[in-house]
Amino acid sequence: MSTDLTGAGVARMSHDEVVDWARSMVPRLAVRAAEAEQLRYLPEATIADCDAAGIWRLVVPPDQGGFGLGLRSLCEMTRTLAQGCMSTAWTVSFLTLHNWFVYRADAAVQAAVLGDRTWIRLATPLAPGGEAVPVDGGYRLTGRWQWATGILHSDWVSVMAFVPPGPDAPEGTPPKPRVLLAPVGDVEVIDVWHVSGMRATGSHDVAADGLFVPDDHTMSVEDLRGEDTAGARLRPELPFLRYPMSSVLTLYAAATAVGGAEAAVAGFRDLVATRLLPHTPGQPQGELATSQARLGEALATVGAARAVWSAAIDDLCSVYDAGGSIPRPERARFRLAAAHAVKLAREAVEICGVGAGASRYFDHEPFQRIERDLAMLKGHVVFDWDRVTELAGRMALGQAPSPIDML
Repeated sequence: MSTDLTGAGVARMSHDEVVDWARSMVPRLAVRAAEAEQLRYLPEATIADCDAAGIWRLVVPPDQGGFGLGLRSLCEMTRTLAQGCMSTAWTVSFLTLHNWFVYRADAAVQAAVLGDRTWIRLATPLAPGGEAVPVDGGYRLTGRWQWATGILHSDWVSVMAFVPPGPDAPEGTPPKPRVLLAPVGDVEVIDVWHVSGMRATGSHDVAADGLFVPDDHTMSVEDLRGEDTAGARLRPELPFLRYPMSSVLTLYAAATAVGGAEAAVAGFRDLVATRLLPHTPGQPQGELATSQARLGEALATVGAARAVWSAAIDDLCSVYDAGGSIPRPERARFRLAAAHAVKLAREAVEICGVGAGASRYFDHEPFQRIERDLAMLKGHVVFDWDRVTELAGRMALGQAPSPIDML
């Protein structure tokens, strides 16, 4: 681990060091997983471990004391952490990545939100909703937003709200979305996260009622979603600031599913190697050809999930790191790859489940938690198989994407 020379007094980690740190966390997270589920948020010990490693700085620019790393590092960290606890991997990865949102904004927003810091923990429910009415110096924000992952560990929250057209706008002008950021203490956190899977992510709702948000705590949707972001123009040496948001979100979110499935298959392998079959005179399960074949099929399926996912990451990174760009319709391949990886991850775990026996479903067993987490995760909008395949098919036929397609 090299010493940071920016004067920020933090240690900077390379890609390999980040992955090594994540690997060292896996047994700790596995031990804490039951506590995390009971709490419905991450144990303080896990947040303290992340603080000590400075992992929130992963995507922060080097000139701000950050690691200056990109999508590959974020995804590999997340996949590895998920082998210990999928909820933790999901939450830590979101809170880490969301600094990328801030650094995609213009200099005034960065200065106002960060202050004398170089990173924050930012919860970001991305589905647009509510209303932001322009007033002198900012906006009055009212609304309620779902899926604020990590809100109980966050300093700030950002939401996307609709700005109504001005009085001089032509009739029929639609409202325009804008991103607004506020300290967590300024919004209401509504406890709704009573779920069967991904229980420790604490993905509660947030609400505001007439909250004043100053102009320099807001950013355009183009800076959040697009390629030609204000932050990228400030730091042209960092190509990650140009990556399209939807492609990044879908691929790094799939990392949690891939890592969780890898852990389930590894656990099944260990089970088959040691288990004596009930109602037999002590026959080892590993001697059954059907169990051997089942393990082989699970290994092939989870390997395919990782291969599809990794290839898509390499594809995206290679284009943008070389200064290129990918037209919006063509980005459907990243949605498809991420959703396919999640589908394969679930299939790998289902293959194991048929031969794992009923004892894998005790509360303390990791296998049943991974099954529940994957069942919850597959319902995420970016992994909805019907919608993703329909979108990919439309784009393959050369049809134009709609403005609401997440590309």
